[in-house]
Amino acid sequence: MTSTPELPEVILPDVTLIGADYSVYTRICRLSLDLKGVRYAFETLDVFAEDGREGARLAGHPFGKIPILRHAGVTLYETLAITRYVDDRFDGPPLQPASPADRARMNQIISIVDTQVYPVLVWGLYVPRSEGREPDPAMLEKGRAVLAELDALAGEDWLCGSSPSLADAYLAGCMDYVLKTAAGPELQERYPRLASWWRQAHSLPHLG
Repeated sequence: MTSTPELPEVILPDVTLIGADYSVYTRICRLSLDLKGVRYAFETLDVFAEDGREGARLAGHPFGKIPILRHAGVTLYETLAITRYVDDRFDGPPLQPASPADRARMNQIISIVDTQVYPVLVWGLYVPRSEGREPDPAMLEKGRAVLAELDALAGEDWLCGSSPSLADAYLAGCMDYVLKTAAGPELQERYPRLASWWRQAHSLPHLG
């Protein structure tokens, strides 16, 4: 009688990220998990579907948004909280610089992404174009000013030093949309430091 070979035990990840591929902030969390080397399960939740917002509330976000992270009995929402939890909780390369100046620059770039890149370049320029509408002409100049400042802040290698940080995850999560705006084709000519950074960053998981 032939014995049945014993199958290896399947160890499922105890980290689950809930979100959508189109979501900038879901991408940021996925990039942070990947950069940290954390195995995780991904559950797709489309908040624009008919029952999407209610699904997000049931999943743990009281305001019906994404992303949501679950780990070992902890449920987190808001990208700021999720990404810092990932860096603080798990082993792997640090995603926040040790130098106070570099860490401050990282936080500065993250704030620029939240308050300028996302509302101006993504929602102000990309979304109207994707819907067949012309964006407000003044928004293009605002977008160019944002990219110029990011170009000035970019480091020699990654945005805040010799290795990727949360700042890189935040900006890289938006770049697919930024490049599809009227400012996108100008990246190489007008923002060379940012273009150099993107040549390296675009190969990160879930981007390349």
